[in-house]
Amino acid sequence: MKYALIGCGRIATNHIKAVLNNGLELAAVCDIIPEQMESLLAKHGLEARGDIRRYTDYKKMLEENALDLVAIATQSGPHAPIALDCIDRGINVIIEKPMAMNMADAEEIIARSREKGVKVSACHQNRFNVAVQEMRRALENGRFGKISHGSIHVRWNRNRNYYDQAPWRGTWAEDGGALMNQCIHGIDLLRWMLGDEIEEVYGATRQQFHDYLEAEDIGMAVVKSKNGAIATIEGTTNVYPKNLEETLYLFGEKGTCKLGGTSTNNIDVWEFADETGADEKNKGLKEATSNVYGNGHTSLYADMIDAIQNDRAPYVDAVAGRNALEMVLAIYKSQKEGRPVKLPLRDFGTEDMRGEFGK
Repeated sequence: MKYALIGCGRIATNHIKAVLNNGLELAAVCDIIPEQMESLLAKHGLEARGDIRRYTDYKKMLEENALDLVAIATQSGPHAPIALDCIDRGINVIIEKPMAMNMADAEEIIARSREKGVKVSACHQNRFNVAVQEMRRALENGRFGKISHGSIHVRWNRNRNYYDQAPWRGTWAEDGGALMNQCIHGIDLLRWMLGDEIEEVYGATRQQFHDYLEAEDIGMAVVKSKNGAIATIEGTTNVYPKNLEETLYLFGEKGTCKLGGTSTNNIDVWEFADETGADEKNKGLKEATSNVYGNGHTSLYADMIDAIQNDRAPYVDAVAGRNALEMVLAIYKSQKEGRPVKLPLRDFGTEDMRGEFGK
């Protein structure tokens, strides 16, 4: 299966690891900065591979190579246009979060991929965390009973040095703020666990310490699910002096679960009314990770390969990417309008937030 990577920045190393772990044929890499391609390949001992073609123009790469799968790991702004170019050529796509910057582009990716018979996976790799999979299994088996409420807390740190590394970070056109960039994985997990059907979102965002950005560094929201459950979201890059935690709580009439660690990779609390000896392995479960992105890319790639080979939907499909994006944009719209926002959300994007914090 011929594969190419577009974007060789911060997250790209997780994609290359997934490529190598799954035995894909790495045909090409692309980045507008040639040095980033070479640095990435050298990090994985691939710098001498003459069969890996290098491009600074992704359109030329698509024209010159017969590709089965492309991953898009550029800054967020171009995700949707690049994805649509791949889809139009019949190429299957893995898209880093967020899948798009506005609802119209997200819906277009879904519609056009269905029209062309192309597989699209949104790269919400934390769904494959061992702890997350255990929570999901318990939920699907009805062990929680009726869900009362849940919450996600993403309490991280991003300082001036982080934003200075790439000028697109924290801009409305290319990124969004803490909720869109750092917290969307946790928001995806919360919505997924609540049953996906969200009725209303009431949010507030602020820019407290990062006045050199356009977007927010703290956001909070109350979420109402159509199944009657309610939930809260807290996402920030303001925690001093370093990343503190990413925790996901789910409370039901017959079960309580708290996932913790820096990226929902541990089980901190595991209590169920129908508990058996098999539950002991989950109490205190910790999945070691080398960075906050976790280990899920390899599993997400394995699933995508299988989806292509067996002509099925990926486990984390384009609709999942759309749903996570919609949650963040609903919080943004709620902040902008000062009122609760009903879902589904239509015709809203990050650029509609221009000037919210005076920029």
